[in-house]
Amino acid sequence: MPDLLWDDVKVLFDPEVNGALPDVVVEGTTAEDWQVLLDLIWAQGWQYAYSAGGEPMELSSVADMVAAAYGGDTPELRVTPTLKVWPIPEVLMIFRMYQTESIDFDVNLRELQGQERLDVLVDVFRVIGRRLGKSVLMSAEGSPGHPDLGFDVEADRVVLMVDPGV
Repeated sequence: MPDLLWDDVKVLFDPEVNGALPDVVVEGTTAEDWQVLLDLIWAQGWQYAYSAGGEPMELSSVADMVAAAYGGDTPELRVTPTLKVWPIPEVLMIFRMYQTESIDFDVNLRELQGQERLDVLVDVFRVIGRRLGKSVLMSAEGSPGHPDLGFDVEADRVVLMVDPGV
């Protein structure tokens, strides 16, 4: 049985109500956690493209990401490195390293309609949360700190954190 049923959560996935790009975060991370995430992406065989400062480049290590994120105060070095990951075709996740202390990423609600796509999102949250041993929390666009749903480490599943009927 799925962690979440589409009919129970579809209001949370309405881009007209909640914004198209909800905020997803794993808090309390380190550079080592970012490396675990990269290792996971490579192990899963997900397609990815990496850019720093808007320039496509090869991703060789987390150290390069950290250097790009913290590499000075010129505009080119302050631009957030972006890692794009496609767990399946048409489902894009964009990971941004604003700092090593959190893993922030976006998903597009327009790509996550229906039970099959919800199951993909839940599986991704679950695999990331289990691998890191940390919660993966999703909030409506522009509402960080007020998660709607997320991977709960203790429950070992993705759970609702709000009443979607409210």
